Amino acid sequence: MELYETLPIVPLRDVVVFPHMMLPFVIGRPSSVRALEHALLKDKRIFLAAQHDAQIDDPQPADIFTMGCLANVVQSLKLPDGNIKLLVEGIDRARAIEWKEDKGFYRVVVKVVPKPKEAGGDTEATMTRVVSLFEQYVKLSNNLHYDAMIAAVRVDDPNKLADTIAAHLLVGVDEKQNLLEIISPIERLNRIAGILEAEVDKLQVDRRIQSRVKKQMEKAQKEYYLNEKMKAIQKELGRKDEKGNEVEELKKKIDQARMPEEVKEKAVQELKRLEAMPPMSAEATVSRNYLDWLIAVPWYKKTKESRDLKKAEAILNEDHYGLEKIKDRILEFLAVRALVKKPKATILTFAGPPGVGKTSLAKSIARAMNRKFVRLSLGGVRDEAEIRGHRRTYIGAFPGQIIQMMKKAGSQNPIFLLDEVDKMSMDFRGDPSAALLEVLDPEQNNAFLDHYLDVEYDLSNVMFICTANVLHTIPQALRDRMEVLQLAGYTEQEKVEIAKRFLGPKAIEGNGLTPENITILDEAYQTIIQRYTREAGVRNLEREINAICRKVARQVVVQGAAFKEEIGAAKVTEYLGVPRFRPTLAEENNEIGVTTGLAWTEVGGEILVIEATLMSGKGKLTLTGKLGDVMQESAQAAMSYVRAKADEFGIPKNFNRTTDVHVHIPEGAIPKDGPSAGITLATTLVSALAKLPVRKDVAMTGEITLRGKVLAIGGVKEKVLAAHRAGLKTIILPKDNEKDLADIPKNVLDALDLYLVDNMDEVLKIALAEPLIRVGVAATETAVQPAVLDDTITH
Repeated sequence: MELYETLPIVPLRDVVVFPHMMLPFVIGRPSSVRALEHALLKDKRIFLAAQHDAQIDDPQPADIFTMGCLANVVQSLKLPDGNIKLLVEGIDRARAIEWKEDKGFYRVVVKVVPKPKEAGGDTEATMTRVVSLFEQYVKLSNNLHYDAMIAAVRVDDPNKLADTIAAHLLVGVDEKQNLLEIISPIERLNRIAGILEAEVDKLQVDRRIQSRVKKQMEKAQKEYYLNEKMKAIQKELGRKDEKGNEVEELKKKIDQARMPEEVKEKAVQELKRLEAMPPMSAEATVSRNYLDWLIAVPWYKKTKESRDLKKAEAILNEDHYGLEKIKDRILEFLAVRALVKKPKATILTFAGPPGVGKTSLAKSIARAMNRKFVRLSLGGVRDEAEIRGHRRTYIGAFPGQIIQMMKKAGSQNPIFLLDEVDKMSMDFRGDPSAALLEVLDPEQNNAFLDHYLDVEYDLSNVMFICTANVLHTIPQALRDRMEVLQLAGYTEQEKVEIAKRFLGPKAIEGNGLTPENITILDEAYQTIIQRYTREAGVRNLEREINAICRKVARQVVVQGAAFKEEIGAAKVTEYLGVPRFRPTLAEENNEIGVTTGLAWTEVGGEILVIEATLMSGKGKLTLTGKLGDVMQESAQAAMSYVRAKADEFGIPKNFNRTTDVHVHIPEGAIPKDGPSAGITLATTLVSALAKLPVRKDVAMTGEITLRGKVLAIGGVKEKVLAAHRAGLKTIILPKDNEKDLADIPKNVLDALDLYLVDNMDEVLKIALAEPLIRVGVAATETAVQPAVLDDTITH
């Protein structure tokens, strides 16, 4: 049977009333008071429904949920302020069907929602699960009385169970209204189970957090209590507390550090902050570390610089053989410092292939000047904070490497080596090379600002030395601040001397041998250099000498301390095995279409053999050997020159229509580029097309133009040394490179015939083994003579 009633309605703010629920609340709105008075005059029954928006003071029917609860007014009490306090009991769900306005309040026709009856195993299992979850919820919640709640849910009726639990859930009005509108008790219980599972999870997390916080607070309170107690005991005994001792010690160190005035002010201010902090707090640790760094950095300490040029020269010669130009520049630098009290700082940069002694030369400079030496490797550095440091706001912040190295040096004027400055890179964390601009600029580095220290630090007394293998990877702005000194590769004779003076004795001592156990002859060093290494520096040479010493050390251990070995050329092969290189890489015979060129690499000079062969075809020029764009263009220019001069050289006019030319440069896996192979390519093409052999003992380098002019190139010293190492005796160079011969050792120049040329005609006269038959050109007996070099050019 459907039941309808007409009852006064009281809209509720933020409250949903369920059946079987006793609820106290206060009403004060005039419409609600009138509705209540009307109900009290009749049967004390009233309809309670929640508002959509609790902020509305005068709700209309559209602002109120239609589903609500029929309730009996159990008790009412008028308060002094005119409000009425009510206690109501929910009876049944009901839905408002029709609204009637009556003397300042609304009456509604409501339809009572019948209670469906559901029973069975599923219902009982669901009720058991919900009760279990509710027990957990009550245990974890601080707002519900456990015993009262457990007693309230001990019912057999699923409707009553669901409504009782829903009434006590601490969830929002919308969620409670949804539960009120679910008619089926089993659906309502399932919905309540889902809500309880989510709420239990939240409460468990809250409980864990509260437990952790409580433990931390208890620990902090315990530490505070014990610290206060210790202070009281120390005070009673007439002693200063430990923190007081620490503060006094830090204050004393600040005074002794002789910081600049503004830095000292900052240190004292930080010390006052530290004094006010709890000793075991994280902020105190950060502040103490900061003060330790400020104190540890050298603010006034300097080492007394040695300005004795003779002593410095002796130290440089003792540590390094050769490198005369570099040593002269260093001695000039020392001479200026002896004359000028505060000379302008110079950033020396040693550029050259690996193993030529760049890093060890910086150490020798420090020893010669009696300065401290620190080294910072910049290889792979890609974070600006490595140079400038992190701000103190970050956890685990530290000063940058510049300040860390200054602390390590313990002096304001060390020799500071920035190693591998060409290996830096950049990413999203910043560009370290940009941070180095301030460090290496003499006009700015007297006020270097590290992010961690956050005070200016004077780097103007530091002598910075940089090392690099190549210069093109260094940003132009940074390179502009450097004075670059090029270190080329060593000659064979220099390597022998270096091995005799430094590498040999060092390897003998490092492997536990004595001069009585092993003697290494000069011919052994020459064999290692010629047959087992091919490098500009001496690293591989040192490695091979060590290998020999290790094998001798084994014999000493097996045969006794009296064992002695003399290492000659034959013994080198016995110990090191099959030679890796031929004694010379020069061609063994004069050949047509094969020319020896010279190339520069990052590890020194190399010789480059260029081959050409002819085939029947349509005039196609094929270039192989992994050539770069510039080198391919040089080959095209050389071919255009040869075609333009074909008649003059006695080459068939139509060769470009009937003959394909293939130019190949061996070691095809290695990339090659640059314009300096131009005259070598042209000579190869003329030789192949004119069927004339090229001299095997000639090497050449130079850029070619379409008119046959020979232009200057770079890397002359490295290329000449490579030719000398390979046993080549005749070298052709551009005339404009005559100035570069000053860098080449005199003993190398004396062993070579150097030809300085202006055009390709001179190149061909020297390079071809047979005279070129020139058609239509008068024969001439003029021969190209080797360059006569004045001694002043070379040394």
